[in-house]
Amino acid sequence: MGTEFNKLFDEWSEHYDRTVAGHDRQYREVFEGYEDILEAVAVRASGTVVEFGVGTGNLTEKLLARGLRVYGIEPSEGMRAQFGKRGLAATLVEGDFLHYPAIADPIDTIVSTYAFHHLTDEEKEQAIRQYAAWLGDGGRIIFADTAFQDEAARRSIELAVEEAGYKELLKDLQSEYYTTLNVLTGMFEAHGFHVALSPMNRYVWLMEAVKTDGS
Repeated sequence: MGTEFNKLFDEWSEHYDRTVAGHDRQYREVFEGYEDILEAVAVRASGTVVEFGVGTGNLTEKLLARGLRVYGIEPSEGMRAQFGKRGLAATLVEGDFLHYPAIADPIDTIVSTYAFHHLTDEEKEQAIRQYAAWLGDGGRIIFADTAFQDEAARRSIELAVEEAGYKELLKDLQSEYYTTLNVLTGMFEAHGFHVALSPMNRYVWLMEAVKTDGS
């Protein structure tokens, strides 16, 4: 996965929660409705859950509150340290979307928020292929992340961000691996998932992929 982002997240870990709460003007729209986004993911999860990119534990807390068993996977040392301070009753391990310790328990749901874009499209497809082999029929992948409806929408949003003078956000949009909905949907469908998409704010889409064909 994009381990080149680990240093960024180590540095960001101490003020990440202030950013998602809207204290950084540039990213306010990206995290608009943040608590609702987390809740939308949590209510769709069931059983034993693997969460990729747990960050400081905001989604994890909601999953645990619903009585779910959670295995959290996080590549950033700084984020793992912040997560540890919360004393959440989840199993936390070092890893990323592609490389993680073996988990003996059957997994019902895989979740993630604001993280899947750290993989290139090739890596995204590789990850989805791994998860398809991991999940049984009816298993779910529930991701909420920034993605573009199409290339025209990408250009429109980047132009608006540039005109607003949000240089850091524009840099992120152009340097990280944000993809389009048709590309994401195609990847999941190729590996036996039925996909439903819902817009959560101007940037973030909720994707629920259910494994349907036994592949």
